[in-house]
Amino acid sequence: MDMLFFDNIDKLGRIVLTAAMVYILIVIVTKISGKRSTSQLNNFDWIVTVMIGSLGASTILLEDIPFIEGGSAIAVLYLMQFLVTKYTSLSPQFSSVLLSEPRIVFYQGQYLPDAMRAERLNRQELENAMRAEGVHKLSDVEAIVFESNATLTVITKNKEMPTDAVSETLLPLTD
Repeated sequence: MDMLFFDNIDKLGRIVLTAAMVYILIVIVTKISGKRSTSQLNNFDWIVTVMIGSLGASTILLEDIPFIEGGSAIAVLYLMQFLVTKYTSLSPQFSSVLLSEPRIVFYQGQYLPDAMRAERLNRQELENAMRAEGVHKLSDVEAIVFESNATLTVITKNKEMPTDAVSETLLPLTD
């Protein structure tokens, strides 16, 4: 119970200094790695982000992990993320293995229960996405897509477009 609020000044100084150094490292490496590292996250990006946070916290708080070792691990994760995302942009096959495909969960006034169940979505979540887009009638929605980054995209009907002129990219996949 003695160390609940404070242990000693040396440990506190090390934590403060290491925290500042890890912060600066992460800011610099994030800036160098580009927008991808801070964009809407897909599953892969989210996992890497959690790992970087864990390494940062461990480097700051654990005395037996020197800054150079923790910083190197963080830099390697950023490098791996860069290489994997670069390769996914070049190889559709690799991309399809690593990243999830968008899935239509609502199409032309119909909820698609199999797709919703596969993605573990419910009607309230789809209706929330519609309201967030200012859509209040199901009849105004052409489709709702559950994107690779776990966001819902609401595609409204174009009033000038005939109902049979739907883009092929909006057709639901049949299993």
